[in-house]
Amino acid sequence: MFCLASREFAGNVMLVFGNKQTLVRHRLMSCFHAYAKILALLSSIIHVCFSSHWLIYGAGFIGNIMHKQNIQRRYLPSHSVLRSFECAARHQSFTLAAEELHLTQSAISRQVKELEDNVGTALFRRSGRRVLLTKAGRTLAEELAVDLENIHQTIMRAVSAGRQGTAISMAVLPGFASRWLIPRLPEFSAQHPHIELNLSTRIKPFDLDREHFDLAIHFGTDDWPDTDMRELCTETMIAVSSPEFKKQYKICDLNKLADVPLLHMETRPVVWQQFFQQNGIEDNIILSGKYFDQFSMIIAGAVASLGAALVPTYLIERELGAGLLVQLGEPTVTTKNSYYMVTPSNRRNEDVDLLCDWMKNSVGERVL
Repeated sequence: MFCLASREFAGNVMLVFGNKQTLVRHRLMSCFHAYAKILALLSSIIHVCFSSHWLIYGAGFIGNIMHKQNIQRRYLPSHSVLRSFECAARHQSFTLAAEELHLTQSAISRQVKELEDNVGTALFRRSGRRVLLTKAGRTLAEELAVDLENIHQTIMRAVSAGRQGTAISMAVLPGFASRWLIPRLPEFSAQHPHIELNLSTRIKPFDLDREHFDLAIHFGTDDWPDTDMRELCTETMIAVSSPEFKKQYKICDLNKLADVPLLHMETRPVVWQQFFQQNGIEDNIILSGKYFDQFSMIIAGAVASLGAALVPTYLIERELGAGLLVQLGEPTVTTKNSYYMVTPSNRRNEDVDLLCDWMKNSVGERVL
């Protein structure tokens, strides 16, 4: 159990864990900044609808929020109202939002109506039994989803910092996290027990500053704007299938492999062509098979004998060891892209450097 106690005159937040008090300076102030962003967004929507110039608040509103409680109560809705709207907007359904938040449908409808009253315009329009976002509702929903996640991340970072001293917020690729990073994290935690990691899944580049991430793992080229990128390793892929699939199609060489159903990764659409070209097979072959957007699905498909797969070696260590997958010959293909450790531009963090150094040392000179 812990509680939060704010000290306005010092601008700090006190975390109290039992009898232990830990001062976390400025950690939670970013929560107020996030709420201020929500308020500024709501104000801009109201301004567009009513052309009331006095409703526009600048970034400096956070300095006045303590002194304008009447304005805050009028125009800054409660967290529960914002959460209900965000969930309803994401599902475009009051029923599904109610199920996710364990509320009644009427409660969701009532809270959405309260928010609409606050901004002075409709956020949803009814179409039969469905609800669809209006233009104002779509704008609010897109910004609000990020701001609510920022508040969540900030609270988690503050809690982790209070318990351990340091918290790193890290965005990771799902396959990399589940198959390579997480199984090795006990070693890192043993070496650096004061560092807490908060992991979230991200597949595509995003704004690290806006989403409050200290570090991201990226696969591709070193073209992520406004970041510092450090190469972790390149990627080598091997051809695999289930033992039953290999036996069924009598795969004995690469020419035979080119004739069987293949499993394709959407982010690497030409990797099978590269594989066959690098190993002397004509490039005019027709490659059949299914397409997936996650390696986890490709691995499951290969184990289920849906086809042969090209997969990075680090993702299938368990399946190879258990005999669920077998390598189809010795040839491999090294892709033109690499894995990168990405941090916000010109921001140094000693604990992030420790984590990056540990990952680099764990990989060594090998490819994944």
